[in-house]
Amino acid sequence: MDQVRLSPSRAPRPAKRKWRGWWLKQLHTWHWVSAAISLVAMLLFAVTGITLNHAASIAATPVVTNRNAPLPPLIVQALAAPPASPDAPLPPRVAAAAKRAVGLDPTGRAAEWSDAEVYVALPRPGGDAWLSIDRASGRITAEITDRGWISYLNDLHKGRNSGAAWFWFIDVFAGACILFTLTGLLLLQLHARHRPSTWPLVAAGLVLPALLAMLFIH
Repeated sequence: MDQVRLSPSRAPRPAKRKWRGWWLKQLHTWHWVSAAISLVAMLLFAVTGITLNHAASIAATPVVTNRNAPLPPLIVQALAAPPASPDAPLPPRVAAAAKRAVGLDPTGRAAEWSDAEVYVALPRPGGDAWLSIDRASGRITAEITDRGWISYLNDLHKGRNSGAAWFWFIDVFAGACILFTLTGLLLLQLHARHRPSTWPLVAAGLVLPALLAMLFIH
């Protein structure tokens, strides 16, 4: 009779353990998958966080390259017509010819049209570039500035002039990092009872930057 009375009170325990075990398995899976997805990019962003923080002390010597080339006469004719707007891109065949001539691709980029020339700014991570085309002669003048790989990685960190693909990559990477941290927090909660220092360390991670911001950032 005692066994019959005790069994109902003990029945929920296996179900509770099973449910907790399922959640642990799911959280571990989401945690390691998000860690694997974001691992390399997180390392890159952590390293460039240091290089950006010390940008003033990291010397960089820009390398400037100048290029000049003519456009074929038939292509030059396309520059004679007035643009649809003051910042209209170069006509496709002019842009393609310029790319072949100087190795810079102005396709789809906003251009600055004047009576004498067309100027296209081509900023890029870790440097800069531009080209100018004389509307009468078709002569292309181009300049490329390279500030080195540290500047390149720093600009990727900031998403500066890095294009639509990198823009969306940062969003996906940020989502993976959020999933990684949230699943890590839930795992901490599930294991905290066996690790008394868990919540004091989590609190320190919140309080320390908050104190630094309040006391030293004005």
